[in-house]
Amino acid sequence: MAGELEPTTAISDALVILGAAGIVIPLFARFRITPVIGFLLIGVLVGPYGLGALTPEVAWLTHVTITEPDSLDIFAEFGIILLLFTIGLELSFNRLWQMRKLVFGLGAMELLIIGSSIGLVLAMMGQYWTGAMALGLALALSSTAIVLPISGTSSPVGKAALSMLLFEDIAIVPIIFMLGALAPFAQADGLTGLWTTLWQGAAVVAALLVAGRYVLPILFVQAARTKSPEVFLAATLLVVIGASLATGVTGLSPIVGALIAGLLIAETDFHGEVEAIIEPFKGLALGIFLITIGMSIDLAALRDNLAMILTAVVLVLGFKAVVTGVLLRMMGARRNTATETGILMASPSETTLIVLSAASSAMLIQPGTTQFWQIVTAIGLTVTPLLA
Repeated sequence: MAGELEPTTAISDALVILGAAGIVIPLFARFRITPVIGFLLIGVLVGPYGLGALTPEVAWLTHVTITEPDSLDIFAEFGIILLLFTIGLELSFNRLWQMRKLVFGLGAMELLIIGSSIGLVLAMMGQYWTGAMALGLALALSSTAIVLPISGTSSPVGKAALSMLLFEDIAIVPIIFMLGALAPFAQADGLTGLWTTLWQGAAVVAALLVAGRYVLPILFVQAARTKSPEVFLAATLLVVIGASLATGVTGLSPIVGALIAGLLIAETDFHGEVEAIIEPFKGLALGIFLITIGMSIDLAALRDNLAMILTAVVLVLGFKAVVTGVLLRMMGARRNTATETGILMASPSETTLIVLSAASSAMLIQPGTTQFWQIVTAIGLTVTPLLA
């Protein structure tokens, strides 16, 4: 049956993805290059549109490639859930308070101006308003994984970039929540379906916040008493999976629950221990997600729409760079600082791919539209480090 996998195929696919991640992470770390590019390129290479397309002629390639696009879904969802959890885990209220003027001033203006402008243009081009809103916000995001290793956090460029990236990390919470809430509206269930999802989702989030305040400390105290890293990891995964299932039941995306789980644990006394124990999975989660995105890139579609895709890359990156640079100049930044920060922040983000996936799952945008902007994002992620 289409879409179903034999157990041996699923295991083989898992080994291919894990093996690719195991090669990319140390290799690119050795040369001090962001692994984002490597993950995407490896994904293209071993995916069903790369070497996987040659398996009918070269049988042994079936052992080192993935030939069924549907088999990627479970790996992509796993990677997204872990990524959103780690994003929530890293948010710090103390850090935000110290940089509150830049974060909620510059960061908010940058995201809202770029997101609304791109969304408006796409809506004028015929994209339905819910999809245009999702695409605008997705494309307005910038890559923490690329920007901060280049800019640092202590230079004027680094401080400006960090403030905008922090706001984007905060904004991902309401963005993902909003996409999940808009899903029934986009599926023509009307405002009734939208409000039902909203109040049920709000009730679940409220319950999670209460549980996070009173239940999580007890859970982690008991886990800590065992002095077993395995038990502590199991408790963490229990929280992540439980929160993801809770939001999934209401019609929201499970990744909303994963993000909230990270935020809740970040406010406990055990966030340091959880960060340490989940750290090895952080790079793996990013790798799995980006490799699956690379695998989903149809090289034939890239070839057939090359001019349109390259035009979109130039327009999106150029517009983001100009808007960011102008905002910084208006806030008193020096010309060099504004220019360099604008070029860096023009980068799309790995989080862009998450929002695109969430919007696609919510049926706010069509699969073909999703694939087009995934390719644009993948090229932008590759190009930005070269420009910087």
